[in-house]
Amino acid sequence: MKNSITLLSLFLFFSIAVCGQNSTENMEESLDSIENPEMVAQINLDSIALPKSSEMLSEDTFWTLIETSLKETTNQEDQEIFLVSAIEKLTPQEMIGFRLRTDQLLYDSYNPELWCAAYIVSGGCSDGGFEYFRCWLISQGKEVFYKVKANPDTLITEVVEGKESYEFEGFWYVAMNAFKNTTGEDLYSYIDYDTFLTNDENYPLLKFNWNPDEPETMGKVCPVLFQKLWK
Repeated sequence: MKNSITLLSLFLFFSIAVCGQNSTENMEESLDSIENPEMVAQINLDSIALPKSSEMLSEDTFWTLIETSLKETTNQEDQEIFLVSAIEKLTPQEMIGFRLRTDQLLYDSYNPELWCAAYIVSGGCSDGGFEYFRCWLISQGKEVFYKVKANPDTLITEVVEGKESYEFEGFWYVAMNAFKNTTGEDLYSYIDYDTFLTNDENYPLLKFNWNPDEPETMGKVCPVLFQKLWK
């Protein structure tokens, strides 16, 4: 009987010791998580199974972000930094949506008349230059974008004396950089290109109604810009 009691006592002692050790370890892990919240965030992000998407960010949300960036910054470099930071606060799905909305607007503004306006204000405009010009145009906000898209000649109201560039290459990558900073992943890998077709890979073939070798043809497309800026 004594032996049985002794064995039982030893069993209980070791059980309590093991449980106590596990509790201590669990408590230490919890404390580490509290003291290092980024550890928790990384674990949560790693657990996300994000499907490919073709869903654009809503226009209202998109343009609100642009307008806020214009109010809070005074130059292009700061606007780019602001937008990356603001987009990082969105969900991964919304970050992808920001990029898709940008691509849609670039697609919608791919036309020869706007290219003519870009050519005049920049003194020349390559394929890449026209892409970055439209990025700049989007970065100026909803009102400016749609006004100039409807009538490229109204770009004259946005011309600043002494300004040499009307391009914003970095704007095209703000969502991509925010996504990479937040998830560690490449945003392009999460775009459903089978469904989202309004992108630079599917631009229509343009029929130009102007030719820089015949400057007068540019004057017919954008008479105000041509008269005031073409040299």
